[in-house]
Amino acid sequence: MSGPLFAVFIDIVRQIPAGKVATYGQVARLAGMPRCARTVGYAMAACRDASVPCHRVVDRFGGTKSCFDTHAPGTQRALLEAEGVVFTPEGRADLKRCQWQP
Repeated sequence: MSGPLFAVFIDIVRQIPAGKVATYGQVARLAGMPRCARTVGYAMAACRDASVPCHRVVDRFGGTKSCFDTHAPGTQRALLEAEGVVFTPEGRADLKRCQWQP
């Protein structure tokens, strides 16, 4: 799957501001496809457009994914921290403080 479906997810992810994160499920719900969180993950992993802030999408617990660690382990976390995203002691993005509320 790709094309128009992925484009819907990409358009939503482009709206996430620096310093905020969204979950895969949140992006799916915003797209009107609440049971497609996994498909959002596929779209983010397949995206090669550097202008899309795919690193701002995390799992439902605020966890980062290795597919975004393009340069070294921890790349996604480093990118998020550089934007001001706060992490919990468990190493997850603090969704209470940093989850995007459109």
